[in-house]
Amino acid sequence: MKLKDALEKKKFVVTSEVQAPIEDEPEALVESLKKIRGRVDGVSISEPSIEGIVGDSIKTCQALQDNRFEAIYQTTTRNKNRIELQKDLVAAHSAGVENLLVFTEDYRITGDSLQEMMFFHVDSGKLLSVLEHIRKGYGVDGQELAKPADFVVGSGVESKWGKDVPDLELKEMEQMTGVGAGYFLTTPVFDLEIFEKFVRRVDTFGMPVIAEVMILRTAGMGRFLNRHLKSGLVPEWIIKKLADAPDKEKASIELFADTVKGLKDICQGVHVISIGGEDKLGKYLDAAKLK
Repeated sequence: MKLKDALEKKKFVVTSEVQAPIEDEPEALVESLKKIRGRVDGVSISEPSIEGIVGDSIKTCQALQDNRFEAIYQTTTRNKNRIELQKDLVAAHSAGVENLLVFTEDYRITGDSLQEMMFFHVDSGKLLSVLEHIRKGYGVDGQELAKPADFVVGSGVESKWGKDVPDLELKEMEQMTGVGAGYFLTTPVFDLEIFEKFVRRVDTFGMPVIAEVMILRTAGMGRFLNRHLKSGLVPEWIIKKLADAPDKEKASIELFADTVKGLKDICQGVHVISIGGEDKLGKYLDAAKLK
């Protein structure tokens, strides 16, 4: 079933995220995902950049499509003009991709100040301009395209606010519904109580919300995220449980399964970040009773 159909039928959808290989061909990555084929409704491809070298996410998307996965092309709006954005979207569509996940830059670089929040802001005007043109089969320069291109659009939202969602974010979410967004994808969820308050606050938009869930395999991973990604992102009780557990994998799987169980009553799906553990993802899906 396509992601669009799963969302429309109000299934509890499961998507995952992997990085496009920097130097290797995508076949090895695809091979590591075959164990979960048919168990996820989509796989999004992020674009890692190491010393200026960027992974080929469109090529990776095409490899997934060729192997019967529903690929989700992930891109940004902040550092691309309309021509660049159009070029990438048309190329992704030509590769058979029907799903788009859009952020501005790195949507996880967010904070409490307006300046920090702007990193999270999706340029909905730029995106709408490009989508409106390519949906009609024309480029932003007026040139006719080989064929029209359309996508199921997902947009990132910051969910840490609970019920106190800033007006700026509510306005941007409303703008993204005008762009034709099919769902909102949240930042990582660790506190179910805060997340439920957030979902209730934005429920008036009537859009499916998919919660991002990070698989933490060790206490060190949690500390690393708090130190380098965002202070306080991973609650201390989770870090302590992983640190004290004699069986780290069992504790990790239990944390994941408990989080997903709680989310099933709050939102319409989960987006699983395995952080390099794609080969073990099946165990986590089993424990959470996901397909």
